[in-house]
Amino acid sequence: MEAWIVWLIVMGLLLITELLSQMLWALCLAVGCLGGLVASLCGLDPLWQIMIAAAVAIIAYVLLVPLFQKWHALSVDKKGRAARTGMEALLGRKAVISEEITPERPGRARIDGDNWQVMGDKPYDTIRRGTEVVVTGYDSIILKVRPVNAPE
Repeated sequence: MEAWIVWLIVMGLLLITELLSQMLWALCLAVGCLGGLVASLCGLDPLWQIMIAAAVAIIAYVLLVPLFQKWHALSVDKKGRAARTGMEALLGRKAVISEEITPERPGRARIDGDNWQVMGDKPYDTIRRGTEVVVTGYDSIILKVRPVNAPE
């Protein structure tokens, strides 16, 4: 079997390992295997292929770790929590009631141009149209809100 095929197989296995484990070292070793593959295609001896693969893997580690650390820092808020997505991203957001909330039925509010069904975070709340509210939670797709000036 040709050496470049071995490098290609090992690189593929390391990429699969990277996808399954999300460990940066597997990606760096896969990049190193790419260097070994290129060295093999250039006709270099196996010892040189291994040395080039190791050197490329180390260089990849030195270059990729800071890059991934910066990328990870972008996905963390100022309090060190992971960035919220989906319904979690609406928690703490402010909105204005566009349809009154009563104890008998939910109302509506707009957040970022989307019209959400909302209800008071206390079931006996009545919140008038035009009141500024903050999102405190959610139940399925119905947001729970309380007036901004109300005590928590």
